[in-house]
Amino acid sequence: MNKKRGILLVNLGSPDSTAVADVKTYLREFLMDKYVIDAPSLIRKMIVECFILPFRPKESAEAYESIWWNDGSPLIVLSQSVCKSVQKKVKEPCELAMRYGSPSIESGLQALLAQHCTDEILLVPLYPHYAMATTKTVVEKARDILSRISPATNLQVLPPFYDDEKYIAALAESAASSLEWDYDHVLFSFHGLPERHLKKTDPTGTHCMMSADCCKTPSPAHKTCYRHQCMRTVDAFLEVSPLPADKYSVAFQSRLGVDKWLQPSTVSELERLAKGGVKKLLVMCPAFVADCIETLEEIGLRGRELFQEAGGEELRLIPCLNDHPKWVEALTSYCNFEETEKIKRGDEK
Repeated sequence: MNKKRGILLVNLGSPDSTAVADVKTYLREFLMDKYVIDAPSLIRKMIVECFILPFRPKESAEAYESIWWNDGSPLIVLSQSVCKSVQKKVKEPCELAMRYGSPSIESGLQALLAQHCTDEILLVPLYPHYAMATTKTVVEKARDILSRISPATNLQVLPPFYDDEKYIAALAESAASSLEWDYDHVLFSFHGLPERHLKKTDPTGTHCMMSADCCKTPSPAHKTCYRHQCMRTVDAFLEVSPLPADKYSVAFQSRLGVDKWLQPSTVSELERLAKGGVKKLLVMCPAFVADCIETLEEIGLRGRELFQEAGGEELRLIPCLNDHPKWVEALTSYCNFEETEKIKRGDEK
């Protein structure tokens, strides 16, 4: 007897509009997540309500407005396009959800259950690399909701695919035309994380951030180590790309707060490269599968301005995977229930 199955693709999310009130609502939901600001609830609420929300929404609304498309948030529009493309290639119902904002994870699960997907649902976090502020919070939210609305339904989760050959091939093909430019340097800019997040997700408690070469030293910690997985993505990309080994660097963007975050920061790296003589810079953001405020505005607008002010001439943003056919092909393969556990994880041994 065939199982009644469905697929739920989940990305980060976006405000409903660029209005300050909508941005504030979105930021409150996002920042009050215990996996994003991992402080006790009362302290987290004080930080968010007293020190962030009175000031940040207006600035963020202006940033969203600078990259907003006529038909809505780029992240939402691109994710919808990908979901529609995947649905054409799979037999199971496929829905889209966002961890924060709309469409919600609950609405996505309800839509699948309404289509009689009551035996099993495949949860696909659209994050190549594991982090508690991305993958874990999506999985926990989906489990909590499903246990309430359909406890008998099994939830299967796609593991991180940071060095899976299909994801890497999609990255390489989508970046190929950009790499034909006469660039001086390529910067891989990943979303940043506080170092304490890596230590919290280290199951050994003795590996992550404990030595200069911890990401290169085999360990069970790599299964949940964001930094290691980012570095593996770069290494795997270099294996299939014409990018010379002496023409790239890695940095981490989007720092929030005063804690120690992964280094180097993208801001400092942009300044270093420009002052070091790099004139033509390409920036690639492999942690994002769809262009969003962190790529289009933070890198494409503010990052370009910072680079030029520091002495650089031209910064080009390599588009994210978005709805590139090679990415749709890879994602479709990940949506095969029988294939999700076959993503190779040799580096975790």
